[in-house]
Amino acid sequence: MPDGMTIPTMQWILKIIVLSLSIGGASHAFLWAEESARVEPQQIVVALDGSGQYLSIQKALDAARKGDTVLIKPGAYAEDVTIHSKEKIRLIGAGMDQVTILGREQAGVFHVGKWPYGATDIEITGMTINEHGGHAMGIFNGHGIVLHHVRVKGMLFTQQVEDVLIENCIIGGSETTGVQFANSQAVLRGNFIHDNDHGVSVAGKSSVRLEQNIITRSLFEAVIVNDQSRAALIGNTLVKNGGGAAFLGTSQNEASGNIVSFNTYGFVVGPSSRVALSYNAMQNSEFDYLRPGPPRQPAPELKPDSDLTVDPRFVDTTRDDFRLRADTALVKIGEFPYLGALPPLAE
Repeated sequence: MPDGMTIPTMQWILKIIVLSLSIGGASHAFLWAEESARVEPQQIVVALDGSGQYLSIQKALDAARKGDTVLIKPGAYAEDVTIHSKEKIRLIGAGMDQVTILGREQAGVFHVGKWPYGATDIEITGMTINEHGGHAMGIFNGHGIVLHHVRVKGMLFTQQVEDVLIENCIIGGSETTGVQFANSQAVLRGNFIHDNDHGVSVAGKSSVRLEQNIITRSLFEAVIVNDQSRAALIGNTLVKNGGGAAFLGTSQNEASGNIVSFNTYGFVVGPSSRVALSYNAMQNSEFDYLRPGPPRQPAPELKPDSDLTVDPRFVDTTRDDFRLRADTALVKIGEFPYLGALPPLAE
């Protein structure tokens, strides 16, 4: 016992310590209970007219916790949006014709992931994302990212992402590339990709599967695969582009069940790349198969026996109606009920 301290004084001090510890424990317990209560997923509404919890999409995302859904009411939102360090968040707009994210300052209006922080299990749907500074949307260092029913007006760029699904989106109007993958793993399914320099670019050590997409009006190739990437093109419609697809570098590829028509040229295959071709419908104005140049050299020896040279019989190419007419010959080909992205009309 310290000098000058009586026993009653010591007992009083001990009571204070015990009381403090008790209060502190209760405080921690309260905080833990409060945190646990927030685990239940909630819906957060964003509305420009003040009818939701937030006026800003970004502020709603900042407040969102694991499992939450952010609902965006109709309107044009003049802001940049970034999702990073988030997990299991759904961002659902009222529709691509009703919600537009305009952007403000940064290059690229919408970012998922931000170096060195990523994002995991993020779903984005029902909105239009504008272009700013040459880019519209970037996905970086993420995993489990899903985009569906989104219109992207400009480039969609991904880098070092895995398990990405881009489905039933409209992507176009980029002065460079519509969708660019760098060291990424992704699936593109059922998209309409239009009016870009290149439709889709696959580079680095990416692994990308493209199935049932329509890619049209690219200045150069609809699809270009380079470096050490792997790409599978299955059942796509590549029409009215400079070229159908170019397989370059040491890329490893498969192209099967595609319609590659009304382009200047069809497939370009580099000397070090590999591509397994089967059951493609080819009808292009200059050459269907080429080796890279300059100048590019015709390579009819690349044509496999299963590829066809035939008019696909589209409904109306001038109106981007790339459904097959009922009298098309491109049905029941190999393992495919029909070739290309869209089924034929019923008779």
